[in-house]
Amino acid sequence: MLPTDAHVNKKVNGNLPQDRKAEPKGNPRRFGISYSPYNSDNTCKDQAQVNKDVDRLSHYSFIRIYGIDCDQTRKVIVAARRHQMKVFAGLYELQNLHASLDVIIDAAKPDLSTLHTVSIGNELLNRRQNSAAEVTNAVADARVYLRSRGYSGPVVTVDTFSKVFEHPELCGASDYCAANCHAFFDANQTPANAGSYVRDIAHRLSAISGGKRTMITESGWPHAGQNNGKAIPNPDNQRKAIDSLRQTFGKDQENLVLFSAFDDLWKEDNEWTFGAEKFWGIGNL
Repeated sequence: MLPTDAHVNKKVNGNLPQDRKAEPKGNPRRFGISYSPYNSDNTCKDQAQVNKDVDRLSHYSFIRIYGIDCDQTRKVIVAARRHQMKVFAGLYELQNLHASLDVIIDAAKPDLSTLHTVSIGNELLNRRQNSAAEVTNAVADARVYLRSRGYSGPVVTVDTFSKVFEHPELCGASDYCAANCHAFFDANQTPANAGSYVRDIAHRLSAISGGKRTMITESGWPHAGQNNGKAIPNPDNQRKAIDSLRQTFGKDQENLVLFSAFDDLWKEDNEWTFGAEKFWGIGNL
């Protein structure tokens, strides 16, 4: 979740809906939600804590997690199954690929259908940790290995939308195009425009990948921090942005992951995060 190019508002047709009315309030299964099972001191949450958190998220269709540390894949799967939710599992890095994938598969057994998607890396290019070739090769390797372990669902890699524009081969390697996109990091955006901004980015991503399905795997707005031009973080603006995202993707919930479930007080800011890194939790919005 880092800032990305601000000059990408050109609208194109893609494999996503145009503006539509949102589904009626009260729909029991709407969108995905990102979640990190850490306490404010960066220690691991236990099963009871994860269960309590997921109980609050049961109106979402699926939960996105980012790694395998803290036994989080198993803990979140256990909690999600109590509500018939799916889990978008992931590896944060590429090291020890097969052994790490074994952790995900073993956590999901015997019912691998609990897994919504398996992501190989999150923002690896944006963090300058790996090359595009290293990532795409890892995705191909992971897919073959996961199929050998009985998993037949989507395998993707996730990066910021600007890096995916630079390297459309990331979409080509993935079973659907997956990118993180936050209107807040564009200084020209207001919260009411968050939904249309993100939708337009998704349309462009679909277009560069030949009409491939595109999922926005993170999108939200902080409720505290420093201003970024017209993008101002406060609770009212967060609510406006989340409402805009929900309305715009109201008929396409499976292609949007809201960011994030709760404030991540264990995180640290850097020069690009506007003092907001801890304050993206949408709670009960």
